[in-house]
Amino acid sequence: MSTLQEYLLIDRVKESSLSKVIQPETERDRERLRIVALTVPFFLLAVFGALVPLVMMIRISVAEEFLRAVSGWTVAPYQQLFASVAAFLPVVGTELSAMISPTGESVSPVYGRTIWNSLWFGALTTISSVTLGVALAHGLEKYELPRKGLLVTLISFPISLPGIVAAFMMIVLFGRTGLLTNFLAVLSGIRPITLQLTGQPSGTALAILGLYFGYLYSMIPRATLLLRGTYAEVNTAAEEAARSLGATPIQTFRYVTLPQIRPGIVGAVILTFRTALAIFGTVLVLKSLSVVTFRFDQLIKVGYELNIASALATLFFVFTLCFTFVGLRYTSAEVAQ
Repeated sequence: MSTLQEYLLIDRVKESSLSKVIQPETERDRERLRIVALTVPFFLLAVFGALVPLVMMIRISVAEEFLRAVSGWTVAPYQQLFASVAAFLPVVGTELSAMISPTGESVSPVYGRTIWNSLWFGALTTISSVTLGVALAHGLEKYELPRKGLLVTLISFPISLPGIVAAFMMIVLFGRTGLLTNFLAVLSGIRPITLQLTGQPSGTALAILGLYFGYLYSMIPRATLLLRGTYAEVNTAAEEAARSLGATPIQTFRYVTLPQIRPGIVGAVILTFRTALAIFGTVLVLKSLSVVTFRFDQLIKVGYELNIASALATLFFVFTLCFTFVGLRYTSAEVAQ
């Protein structure tokens, strides 16, 4: 076969392959075309909407220069963060912070306090949201409640609302002229503005309580809807057998239902805890607790410390990724049993 004939044969093969892609003849070719058409947009979104920003964030976190051009390499932002976390520790915090700090001196524990606030507040709201989500999902799935469709709509409605709306709702309740603030003022005989003074125990408690309910408002619907799907897989025959053997509703739930919905509970914990760490609008409006998302806003807008913000975001990305991976591995192991 001559070289010209080989080129002509290759062109025919290419034309045939291209025509199969553009105008598939068999059902298998059409299925492949549908898969490609669905995959390409998600691939582009993953690359340009997630991977590229993530790589740039990591690069800025270790860059010596980032204002005009990202150049050089340094781990000083990470050293400063770890030194701040060390400074937050009791007893040995100052000495350990000086050892880790890039300057050799102890730094402010502001980032350590911020990370601690994010973790404990996220854990508290996650436990509360999942507990209430289990109760709501159990009631919706196990009992014939009147107006169940309306109840489901009301429970899921907060998902469609931005966090800023939830924050203003909390201000109506817990603000200086809020309903709950005025109610407490009447009971205590203290002026509402005095109750809400920054630095006062009452003001701090009301501010954190407002943020707490703002978090719950956004997280309970997510936990409830996820757990409702888990309840659909529960073996009702085992529950009926336990009831027939004399088990109380609480015993039936504890020994029969709960083991079956445990993977769903773990999934709800993963979802709500990640949501708690990522909530921004509610935190930005209420400004009642220094958590990571609030600190991002301060770093970028006030101090323009983009390298510190990028390092903090990278650490929380790694933490969230590991937390999710461990949770999903546990869920997979539970389902496989």
